[in-house]
Amino acid sequence: MPHSAPSFTPLAWVDPEAAFLHLFADAPDAFWLDAGTGASTGWSWMGAGRVDPSPRPMEQDAAASGPARDEPGPFRGGWVGWRTYEGESAWLRVDALLAFDHLSRRMYAVGDPSLAARVADAPAPDGVAPAEGRGTASARVTPDRYAELIGACRDRIREGDAYQLCLTTRFTVPGAVDALAVFRRLRHASPAHHSGFVRIGEVTLVSASPERFLEVRDGAVHTHPIKGTRSRSADPMRDAALADDLRTDAKERAENVMIVDLMRNDLSRVCEPSTVGVDRLLEVETYPHVHQLVSEVSGRLLPGTTIGALLAATFPAGSMTGAPKESAMQILAGLERAPRGLYAGTFGWIGDDGAADLAMVIRSVVVHPEAAYVGAGGGITWRSVAASEVAEVGIKARAPLAALGAEVPPGW
Repeated sequence: MPHSAPSFTPLAWVDPEAAFLHLFADAPDAFWLDAGTGASTGWSWMGAGRVDPSPRPMEQDAAASGPARDEPGPFRGGWVGWRTYEGESAWLRVDALLAFDHLSRRMYAVGDPSLAARVADAPAPDGVAPAEGRGTASARVTPDRYAELIGACRDRIREGDAYQLCLTTRFTVPGAVDALAVFRRLRHASPAHHSGFVRIGEVTLVSASPERFLEVRDGAVHTHPIKGTRSRSADPMRDAALADDLRTDAKERAENVMIVDLMRNDLSRVCEPSTVGVDRLLEVETYPHVHQLVSEVSGRLLPGTTIGALLAATFPAGSMTGAPKESAMQILAGLERAPRGLYAGTFGWIGDDGAADLAMVIRSVVVHPEAAYVGAGGGITWRSVAASEVAEVGIKARAPLAALGAEVPPGW
């Protein structure tokens, strides 16, 4: 049954961190989809919800999604949650939320006018305490073993079974952690346009994701694959040289274009003929700890395409599998020999109008009652150099582990 348009109330700006800590920090099922500290564009959303095990999120008509709105933003209620790499989902039904427009510095209470009075009392947040030292994280495999697996990937590429394989691993920090404190540290150290804190039951996702997986608006879908990474440097000249090296590196460019072609193929399954195109190709985006090589592919959805059908055509994201996708996933399952879980999946919101904004679960911490997990990996091609690929895993895992108070194991 379609939902009626929710009420909304314009409000004076309140710092999103202050608002979440005041209203939702103790809610058992809560979310904060964050555009990043100091964001000058984009939207943030936060609130509490209730677990919805129904198929309704997947039944929304993506092809009928409306255009993005200025007030109170494109998300006016629906669902917030995630899908794991293996395909398990968890969604919160959201009927009330706070929306933050960072461009205009406006805030809105959506669906529940009482939020206006409650958020007005939000005190300035205290500084987040430094992470308690937890020593060195444990790694699923050693750097030497990961290098061996890179060799195995290159063997399969040589045999023609794949031409790119996104090989991943996992780092574990045992013991209970304060997931919200971890998120506060991570968002201040590594702000990203698709950061998020999503707590559903006993599992909490803490993410500083720089990769938007699927954006659905106005009957069209956009995907933004990332392939290619360089570390940052405190020296401006060295930093610019690293970005230029990423932009011009033949292996990184080929890796990115491979995934662009894969995503074009995936979108063609659910988009109108001749509408799938490349909007951006091989652009460098810069974040606090890394430079990334990013492209964008889009298409107009076929009438009647649901969110579920769109995910069936595109998930898991090619940037986390390799190509061809089915062969790559089979090969990686045999090499990694363990589930990825929420890492390499997707999270975000799905609106009642069929619009959606889903990010990749990368640069993230998955918090369970007994331990926290950080996944990291990279795309392997025939021209991959094992030492460079091992180092890239360490670069990607370092900031999420630091937010936990842990260090990357030696050799990474």
